[in-house]
Amino acid sequence: MLTVAVATLNAGDTLDHYRLDAEVARSGMSTLFRATDLRNGRQVAVKIPHPEMETDPVLLERFRREEEIGQEIDHPGVVKTYDGEERSRRYMVIEWVEGRLLRTILNERGLNEQRKLPIERAVALTLAICDALDNLHKHGVVHRDLKPENIMVCDGDRIKIIDFGIALKEDARRITPIGITPALGTPDYISPEQVKGRRGDQRSDVYSLGAIFYEMLTGQPPFTGSNPLAVMNERLLIDPAPARELNPEISPEIEEILFRALQRDPRHRYSTAAEMAWELEHQELVGVDSGHHRTALHGRFQLNGRKLALYAGLALVPVLLFVVMLLLARR
Repeated sequence: MLTVAVATLNAGDTLDHYRLDAEVARSGMSTLFRATDLRNGRQVAVKIPHPEMETDPVLLERFRREEEIGQEIDHPGVVKTYDGEERSRRYMVIEWVEGRLLRTILNERGLNEQRKLPIERAVALTLAICDALDNLHKHGVVHRDLKPENIMVCDGDRIKIIDFGIALKEDARRITPIGITPALGTPDYISPEQVKGRRGDQRSDVYSLGAIFYEMLTGQPPFTGSNPLAVMNERLLIDPAPARELNPEISPEIEEILFRALQRDPRHRYSTAAEMAWELEHQELVGVDSGHHRTALHGRFQLNGRKLALYAGLALVPVLLFVVMLLLARR
């Protein structure tokens, strides 16, 4: 059993066989360092949980699960974690990835009109993410927090999915108190079923990827609002604006693919990332719905004031529960 060490570590310190070269990220639960393996000179990342995290069995289990997923999955689009050594305290050794976050790339392109990526590049990146997701899902892993901040883009637009801190593993035991599984994720990309407090499955990752693809193509997420509550509540009530209204260069076939990925009901969504990838690769075979049915599906709900207030109030219940559980889970 590992001995819990509570001493704070900083860049320049040595931890077992690793020299911590620079702090690269800090969250409420852990600190990530770029480090050097002193035995072979290899660059790695070292993730060290904060002391308070080590006393919380739920957060500690997530940390352990993230490490386990990175050891089990062997795919070029998924970041790896390393094992096989004695450690003086609890920490994770992760493959060092040279590249930039997809979020950084999108932000570098300026305001909405400039932020969108060329369509060919957006499609290529989405296909690469689909491939990595499909491999994860075949191994029983659901990421549950897919977003531009968790996708590294390397040379040649190769991608790496990172940060499995809230991933779900099919064979993992549930340790959340009284059997309640918090809805986790990020407001701009979380699926409607997660907002409602459900665990989510591979179709939830497909929804998140659809939201990322939408942002790459249009320069903005599918839903925007003055606060996270408004953003999450919108996705329970309405469809996003048709992508071609924001970027006329998008083909009807790609808009149809976005529409299918962003279905509110997961039963009507792509059931796998591979299905979405197939249609992206065979856009000429994608049937585009048209006419009144299509307009009604893409249109915003036309509700009178009383109905809108009622539906909004009902939808806010799971959203408020989501916020409370998110704050508790990430305290």
